Amino acid sequence: QVQLVESGGGLVQAGGSLRLSCAASGRTFSSNTMAWFRQAPEKEREFVAAITWSGGGRPYTVYEDSVKGRFTISRDNAKNTVYLQMNSLKPEDTAVYYCAADQYIGSYNYHGGYRYWGQGTQVTVSS
Repeated sequence: QVQLVESGGGLVQAGGSLRLSCAASGRTFSSNTMAWFRQAPEKEREFVAAITWSGGGRPYTVYEDSVKGRFTISRDNAKNTVYLQMNSLKPEDTAVYYCAADQYIGSYNYHGGYRYWGQGTQVTVSS
């Protein structure tokens, strides 16, 4: 049974940092795209960042415009874990953050195209 477990969320002041982790079990995702999405209250789930299969070279990463330069997605294939380092956090970053794995259809930012999801971790940024 595949499981994705997020951790690292919490309450932080604006300008602060948090590092989210998503540990996968049940299968490896080293050759699959993994991503982070977020959902604020009464809003649609939105794409944050994705990281593709690393292969023999550097992995390819893509970010939603509002987080470029502030967030960094990375992965440790040996630990079957993906991370989201979030710096210079803003109140508008407040949301539940979800890890997604095994993109099989559509573009990286299409939430319907991922086969597995974590339960989410709350990130709250106070002003």
